[in-house]
Amino acid sequence: MVQNKIVLIGAGNVATHLGKALQDAGYHIVQVYSRTETSASALGNLLGVTYTTSLDAVCADADMYIVALKDSVLQLLLPAIVKGRENALFVHTAGSLPMDVWKCYACHYGVLYPMQTFSKHRKVDFVNVPFFVEANGTVELELLKRMASSLSPKVYEINSEQRKYLHMAAVFACNFTNHMYALCDHLLSEHDIPFEVMLPLIDETARKVHDLKPVEAQTGPAVRYDENVINYHLSMLQDKPDMCDLYERISKSIHKTNDKL
Repeated sequence: MVQNKIVLIGAGNVATHLGKALQDAGYHIVQVYSRTETSASALGNLLGVTYTTSLDAVCADADMYIVALKDSVLQLLLPAIVKGRENALFVHTAGSLPMDVWKCYACHYGVLYPMQTFSKHRKVDFVNVPFFVEANGTVELELLKRMASSLSPKVYEINSEQRKYLHMAAVFACNFTNHMYALCDHLLSEHDIPFEVMLPLIDETARKVHDLKPVEAQTGPAVRYDENVINYHLSMLQDKPDMCDLYERISKSIHKTNDKL
């Protein structure tokens, strides 16, 4: 199977960054599909290719279709995406969906999962992004490895079972952590303190886990369960019951985890 023409199904953050990176690496993207005109035209114009909001108008002669949609949308549209294009290579970019969602529809399929947080207007250096690939055949797998390797030196072959745990772990490491930043920003702004004062602390915490296991890098009152400090903080959060509950639960989790060492 020789990959020549690629269609992007989806025009969100992942499709935007991945599409631009693939194009810069020399891959031939010919079309973009999105359900909304705004998204489809934005990515189509960025890449200088045609775009459509109708699956019926998606070209049927592409060699590869990269699908970067929400999980629920992908599963809903999957039959229509493949119909009339069954012999092409279909891949999705999701961390949580198994590869076999394609099984009853396509002959050649796989997964190309870039594990990174993507925001549309923030540039991502793909050299530092790990890619996780899986495919239903040797030829398909080698093609995906070659494609991923053209963007990053960090390419791993893992199965769907491993990938779903990888994705869940990423939610803890990225999404939950960022939510803590949002809560921090909320607390600081209430008292006219700029969030930027936290950046050196955030940066050093992130740097430490390059050299230490996260549990070894843990500091703060919860490690030793300093009840005086913890109870004082809880009393300060009495007018914010959700944050108060979160603070107490996470403190107990930190202490329990470190107590096992």
